[in-house]
Amino acid sequence: MASDKEIPTGQQKPSSTWGEFNNIAFMVQQAIGKLQTATLVKIEKCTNAGGLEPVGFVDVTPLVNQLDAAGNPTPHVTIFNVPYFRLQGGKNAIIIDPEPGDIGVAVFASRDITKVKATKAQANPGSFRQYSFADGLYLGGMLNGTPTQYVQFNQDGITICSPNVVKLDAPLVTVIADKFQIHATTAWSWDVAGFGEQWKYTGGVTWEHRTWQQGGFVTNISNPINPPDGTP
Repeated sequence: MASDKEIPTGQQKPSSTWGEFNNIAFMVQQAIGKLQTATLVKIEKCTNAGGLEPVGFVDVTPLVNQLDAAGNPTPHVTIFNVPYFRLQGGKNAIIIDPEPGDIGVAVFASRDITKVKATKAQANPGSFRQYSFADGLYLGGMLNGTPTQYVQFNQDGITICSPNVVKLDAPLVTVIADKFQIHATTAWSWDVAGFGEQWKYTGGVTWEHRTWQQGGFVTNISNPINPPDGTP
């Protein structure tokens, strides 16, 4: 015979049986408790890692534990193969794939979305389940830390910052501005079809100037240069 400690504590209270209204209210409350709407989750895995590819899927773990009536917690298990949001219209997109450890919001569909996930087309529900953890959709980050790579919009303007590389790749890049400034702390260079030029700061008021051409002449000259404001 099982001991009292092995019997889970239910959520029914003595007052739940006091009258027809309380009976119905308890049953409705229990039914509502089975409906999944939205919650905070942690990313465990993502099928994509920032590459140029179709939007993928994530594995997520809900962060808000389940509780029994005695307050004993039961952590959730991981939910697998959850589609995640990407800002995209046609063939235009901003690619920011979730990373393990991210915290974000997941919502849960009212019907089984398994067949739509598989075919990416209109389909019948895969089953009769409703508002299930199995039909989650990850919408994006919440409660995360300070980024080191970002696009920032504020009253001062727009800032694009990266600790690595900012790359523009297009047949034509056009800049329209009243003023155009380039500030480099060590070097700048350009090249057109194999012919190019580089200026490299070597210390003090000295810069190294190089030009190159595939199969042609190369110069390597170091000269002191005084900028217009008198500082290197």
